[in-house]
Amino acid sequence: MSTVITSIDEGSPAEKAGVRVGEKLLKLNGHEIVDVLDYRFFCYDAKLSVELEAPDGAVRTLRVKKYEGQDLGLNFDTYLMDEPRPCSNHCVFCFVDQMPPGMRDTLYFKDDDARLSFLMGNYITLTNLSEREAQRIIDLRISPINVSVQATEPQLRRTLLGNKDAAKSIDYMRAFGKAGIEMNGQIVVCPGWNDGEHLRRTISDLMDIGFHSCSIVPVGLTKYRQGLAKLPPVDEKTACEIIDTVDEYAAICKEKYGTRMFFCADELYLKANRPLPDEEYYEDFQQLENGVGMLRSTMNEFLDGLSDVEDGDVPGFTIATGVAAAPFIERLVNAAKEKYPSLRGEVVAIVNDFFGHLITVSGLVTGQDIIAQLSARGGLGERVIIPANMLRHGEGVFLDDVTVPQLSEALGRPVVVSETDGYSLVDTIFSKGDESL
Repeated sequence: MSTVITSIDEGSPAEKAGVRVGEKLLKLNGHEIVDVLDYRFFCYDAKLSVELEAPDGAVRTLRVKKYEGQDLGLNFDTYLMDEPRPCSNHCVFCFVDQMPPGMRDTLYFKDDDARLSFLMGNYITLTNLSEREAQRIIDLRISPINVSVQATEPQLRRTLLGNKDAAKSIDYMRAFGKAGIEMNGQIVVCPGWNDGEHLRRTISDLMDIGFHSCSIVPVGLTKYRQGLAKLPPVDEKTACEIIDTVDEYAAICKEKYGTRMFFCADELYLKANRPLPDEEYYEDFQQLENGVGMLRSTMNEFLDGLSDVEDGDVPGFTIATGVAAAPFIERLVNAAKEKYPSLRGEVVAIVNDFFGHLITVSGLVTGQDIIAQLSARGGLGERVIIPANMLRHGEGVFLDDVTVPQLSEALGRPVVVSETDGYSLVDTIFSKGDESL
């Protein structure tokens, strides 16, 4: 834990009040500050008593006035004011354990930190949560908490998570539900392990606990599973069974609570060879980050954005995307071509040779696979378009450390990064400028 102040925002309430870099933040309005959750919660008020400790140990108290909800403007060694808490589980389906060797260190770190769940939307298992931390979530009414559920049968949860104490977190879920803490869940379905009757039991329990929403996603399997538990992929038959089970319980939820609560990932519909549900299915697209409704949302936005395009005379393009999304993106491009017959573009499905062919999502496509497969095709458009989810967040780097400029150089084409929403895709396709990175 480090509450030592490393910098202060210019013009912030803390700077105006005379807080100094190097001082340690001890308390806000009498409440001890342990980490970022305490800081964010207790600095909300408009009037604050700020207790500080100088490097020589001298303690002083300042009075600060600011707008309610305004940040004090203090910065610390780390975002969490602490070290991130690593995962203590050994999940049979863990994607990190299926990573190839030799990649950057950050890709092998597994976090399972409740603070990141609230602040960044990460999904956590709650298995390394202490009684004190669980009570703090209740006392401070920290919401939402995003929970990796997987199963609610105690022994099955222990087995899936590879943690003898994993069942304790089910008690935390019930306590949070009783206290009115909003929870969003995720169930990674592993055929033969937590599907069928086990999935029914889990969904039923989450209904009783009072989850706000829950996504159901298929397990992702790479070719690097040597020495790990044997897991079959979700095939068409299994995907259909999962969708039917979820819809059965969702109908009960809808009638009882006014929300379906349980949503299947787009990938399940693709695997089941079923059409995507209508927009109403997704309600407020509350599980979008888990791949639930992403394709439907993109389609709606694309067609809406397409109606505002006035000129189709733009440079030709090649869109590189994952195998799962390629047919869908191709339909959108064809819709654009119907409106603008002069539009020149193609969609190429990049087969995942890096992680294995069972991985079909665009977010796990690597730069080297794009280079190899597009170079072998030849006849590319005047620019190559890729979705932003192929890159490390906020940076132009793929999972294999290939950069966008390196990709552009290898292909001899400008590479344009499009955000994953439909409006951005329309803007990117119909842009006449060079937006390469």
